[in-house]
Amino acid sequence: MPAGPRNFFALLLTTAGLSLTITVMGQRLLRERQPALTPKTTPIQLWQTYRWSVDPLRRREAALLMAKSGPTLAGQGWGDDPLAAVALALAAEREKRRGNHTAADVLWQQLLIRFPETTVSARARQHVPGLRQELLKLHPSHPAALATAVALEPTPERGHQGAHHLARWGWRWPGAMDRLKAACSAREPTQAQRQSLAWALAMLGAGSPALDCLQGKAAGAETALAVGRALLRGGEEQRIQGKLMLLELTQRQPKSLASDEAVRLLMEPLLPDPALVEAIPPALAERSAAMAAAQVRLNAGNGAINVLKRWPDDRDSWQLQWDEARFALLDEQWERARDLLMALPAGTLPPPLEARQLFWLGLTEERTGNSTAAKRHWRRLIGTHRPGYYRWRAEVRLGEAKTLHLNKPSTTLPVPVWAPLNSRYPEVDTLWRLGLTEQAWDAWLSLRDPRDPLAAEEQLVEGRLRLSVNDPWRGLDQLWRLSVRWVPTSCRQRLLLQRSQNPVVFQQAIQSASTQHGVDPTLLLAIAKQESRFSPGVRSIAGAVGVMQLMPETAASVAGKPLSEHELMEPSTNISLGAAYLRSLLQLWEEDAFLSIASYNAGPGTVRSWPQPRNDEDIELWVERIPYAETRYYTKKVLDNLLGYSDHAWPGCDDRAEGMG
Repeated sequence: MPAGPRNFFALLLTTAGLSLTITVMGQRLLRERQPALTPKTTPIQLWQTYRWSVDPLRRREAALLMAKSGPTLAGQGWGDDPLAAVALALAAEREKRRGNHTAADVLWQQLLIRFPETTVSARARQHVPGLRQELLKLHPSHPAALATAVALEPTPERGHQGAHHLARWGWRWPGAMDRLKAACSAREPTQAQRQSLAWALAMLGAGSPALDCLQGKAAGAETALAVGRALLRGGEEQRIQGKLMLLELTQRQPKSLASDEAVRLLMEPLLPDPALVEAIPPALAERSAAMAAAQVRLNAGNGAINVLKRWPDDRDSWQLQWDEARFALLDEQWERARDLLMALPAGTLPPPLEARQLFWLGLTEERTGNSTAAKRHWRRLIGTHRPGYYRWRAEVRLGEAKTLHLNKPSTTLPVPVWAPLNSRYPEVDTLWRLGLTEQAWDAWLSLRDPRDPLAAEEQLVEGRLRLSVNDPWRGLDQLWRLSVRWVPTSCRQRLLLQRSQNPVVFQQAIQSASTQHGVDPTLLLAIAKQESRFSPGVRSIAGAVGVMQLMPETAASVAGKPLSEHELMEPSTNISLGAAYLRSLLQLWEEDAFLSIASYNAGPGTVRSWPQPRNDEDIELWVERIPYAETRYYTKKVLDNLLGYSDHAWPGCDDRAEGMG
């Protein structure tokens, strides 16, 4: 080739290469300078980005964020980015819902060919019967694999494969219980498999079936702990079996972590069994805060402060501190209560427990004549803790509290605030940012081993994910347990944990019931959260049904006619009846928040039988004297929920801060 054309060709290639490099770098620079697209981005901004952005990746993100509200997925499966796989899966699901099964199958096949190792490819394998064994192997904890395992009928060739898969990877999955029980009844399981099956059944609360599954063989440490714990929750005979099983575990393997937890369970009662205390191996008893706390209780409270100082970071110490301080408060032993409350260093307790500690420290200082110290404790509580029961009581003590208007409807409800997930998996975080919460949950389950313990930060992530996929029963329980066991290192974590525990569920039904019956909607949210964690299908041991946990007789009285269980499980009906009943209680008790809320739990007749609060009595002490522990806790917790819903922020903390103000 002559030199001229060669030079021209080289120049053309160089120019094209430079243009491509500049384009790619320019797009990257634009992406970095523009705010990330999130569920907070307005619909108009999303649509403008989808139509006009020069960055194709940004256009795809906008399309995915709008996927639930419009047909924006067409043509978004290009390239090798993992989001292309997500776009293909969403498009396949949409075609399936429309009845276009052939088009859906084509998209699933494209997904498997181009992205065979992505977590979203599990959904494609679920739709291809010949690939289900491959699905169980490649993505064992993915929801698609767990659903497949539940559907696997036992056969002579594969036995109870589905049950064994669920025992290892997804014992909580709906339908797992029946599969596990069936496998235990078969002859085929090995002893190792029976250990796994028994553990899974016990984790589901089926203590007796788990024990039967072992067929009289000794249980491993983790299995014994799980089975013993489940048996403790059963009837009298089961509780005896559970105690013996846990005690045997401590004696057989005193050095295991499972034995430490077994001791904690055995020492849980306020007055532990002295015989059990004596039977714990000395080496295990010596290192156990639960054991030391039990001995203090059996010794009329003597030695409590020594235990608190030795184990300041143990939750058994935290419980001991409150139990003993509460006894002293009720007996008006102000100095002893103050000494107990001051025995744990500042910053030791999780925020809800520290708020309780600060309030009662203020009261003990006030009672012992040190009003300056009392105000200092209450000021610190108000300045460093979220809105809640104890902060409200501190504000009342200082004359700064706003009046609670529980009998007034409101046209506004708290607005949920979107926040990044901050998991350890970039894929999960990206899906969360794009509003694809179901896909984020699938990826979270698929990427982690369910038997690996979760760090506190990851428990926060999982709780938020559960709420996002409409599992408030377990999500709120997980977040509550975390809140009373974790001392967050930053203000941002504290704020996120507090906000996550106050979801606004059944917004339209709550607002309608508030308007119709004249009740503060945040009070309805507070009670629904405490009664059922917003779960329509929950039924209590006493027979209460649904979101507001109404007894059928109470619901019939309010409605003026009998109602079926199906009707009571309808959230809008249940919430409306609950609001009407609550309104009658507020009228009965002349808008008194304490008596009205206690009556919702224990019944107005029961509450009327208790000594009523006197003008010269501290209402906080009256609450602590409620004879039913459940109602005592319930009254404080509903008020705590109510105030948490009323205000998401507080002066000492915002979502930009790392430490406390």
